[in-house]
Amino acid sequence: MKLFRKKIGPTHPIYFIAEIGVNHNGKLSLAKKLIDKAKESRASAVKFQTFFAEEFVTKKTKKVKYQIRNTKKKETHYEMIKSLELSEDNHRDLIMYSKRKKIDFISTPYNKKAAKMLHKLGCNVFKTSSADITDLEMHEFLAKSNKKVIISTGMSSLSEIDDCISIYKKYKNNQYILLHCVSNYPCNKNSINLKSIELLKERYQCLVGYSDHSIGNISSLVSVVLGASLIEKHFTISKSLKGPDHKTSILPNEFLNLVNETNDVKLILGKKEKKCQTEEIEMKNISRKSLTIIKELKKGEKLNKENLALKRPGTGLPYKFLNEILGLPAKSNLKVDRQVLKKDFK
Repeated sequence: MKLFRKKIGPTHPIYFIAEIGVNHNGKLSLAKKLIDKAKESRASAVKFQTFFAEEFVTKKTKKVKYQIRNTKKKETHYEMIKSLELSEDNHRDLIMYSKRKKIDFISTPYNKKAAKMLHKLGCNVFKTSSADITDLEMHEFLAKSNKKVIISTGMSSLSEIDDCISIYKKYKNNQYILLHCVSNYPCNKNSINLKSIELLKERYQCLVGYSDHSIGNISSLVSVVLGASLIEKHFTISKSLKGPDHKTSILPNEFLNLVNETNDVKLILGKKEKKCQTEEIEMKNISRKSLTIIKELKKGEKLNKENLALKRPGTGLPYKFLNEILGLPAKSNLKVDRQVLKKDFK
């Protein structure tokens, strides 16, 4: 599959999403600074969140624990969400700014109305949140509109993923990627369960990525070993900024380390083949053993085992050719330490 101009999949480079989310704190200037830093950190894309508080949050909705820890105590869930909205003009500005910075722009719509607005602004790649895998109304709009959609699967069961994917199949849209995810910030090591990546790949026969909410890089690195084609991580420029997600996001230098280390893992994994590597050739020629004369053989004399031993280097015949030359007469005198070749015999 292609995301923007980049091919992704098992034989292509990992696609890295810097999840800015709501870390702009409702400020356009901070949003642009985050885009700048994401570009410097070698992210493939930045991702924002698109929502209208009054459209999807009731006034009585409670905050989850990590939001309580990281935001104002007296601020309600609704007030928190409302303060983090970006207007349509803000989105237009950020899309154009991302284009100028040559970094892909993706956003997560939180309902059909938000998805329609992003569609109007020309967005063709969407990412849906784990919480919205059951918002089949929004998924139907995306599937029907032939969008490319990265579908996060945190908190979900296989039957819920089945229901969501059935919408895309209904509209013959196979342009989706599933993201394995654990929806807690940060999540526990014993909940990460990265083998789900293999399960999702086998069950849905599609590309699978990993939305990493854990501390450190080890989960992302292992996800590549298990076949993840895309990695998403929350991104900030300061963990001390106010807001629900800053403390569990990674800094630009940490994101750059993630990109470099993950690319190293991809390189180290290589291909499903076994061959002598270029850098091994010298070692192979020197340290392997060849059939070598240890008792001089006169011209016309027949070769027997007493004439031979296996010795370094490995530039002559290997042992597997022994029976092909035993009993053959020598074409010329073969002195001690001669590493024999087939052409030495009649």
